[in-house]
Amino acid sequence: MNSGSDSEVKYRLLLVEDDAVIAREIKLHLEKWGYEVRCAEDLGNVLSEFAAYSPHLVLMDIGLPFFNGYYWCSQIRQVSQVPIIFVSSAGDHMNIVMAVNMGGDDFVVKPFEPEVLSAKVLAILRRTYAFRGQTNVMEWGGLILNLADASLLVEGQKLDLTKNEFRILQLLFENAGKTVSREAIMKRLWDNDCFVDDNTLTVNMTRLRKKLEVSGAGKLIRTKKGVGYIIGD
Repeated sequence: MNSGSDSEVKYRLLLVEDDAVIAREIKLHLEKWGYEVRCAEDLGNVLSEFAAYSPHLVLMDIGLPFFNGYYWCSQIRQVSQVPIIFVSSAGDHMNIVMAVNMGGDDFVVKPFEPEVLSAKVLAILRRTYAFRGQTNVMEWGGLILNLADASLLVEGQKLDLTKNEFRILQLLFENAGKTVSREAIMKRLWDNDCFVDDNTLTVNMTRLRKKLEVSGAGKLIRTKKGVGYIIGD
């Protein structure tokens, strides 16, 4: 069976469903259509799974442990406009209205015919990705770096970053677990004729660390004396 996706894009779908039987049936059906489907495992930290997987579309149940689907929809909407389809047995008028108000793109009521779900998935993917879209977020340790608006999400709170602070964090996120030299950071901060010297880098790093400390992420960046900086082990 051919995938409904246009061109050769292998669309990634994140399924947030706490019923293992239903999750498996949905996963198998959509995989037959050529989609890559991941079932969220940590339902207490769906946002981190979203950021790590970077899906093109999310299928979201409403009745979930820890926090409901509306909560996770609102969390995702803080960092991404990726399409979200609610899949729930709570298909009354109020829940459908709530789903739309929280940022959902469509609603499929359980029980449903698998072909109905795949048709809705295909329609939204075609409508959303006339070109190859990206979710534009990076994740480390539960922190979400939004590449679209240069912000960092710390425990649900949005932290606005300056251009240099964002570029520093982006480079460190790209190399999580590896030490990044001061020279490499200064090279990233080079912007046309505006060169950032060693002292300016120190000032920027100090301000960034203070901002992170206030937000509760003060231990994110560690110094490797004489070498550079690192996030992660």
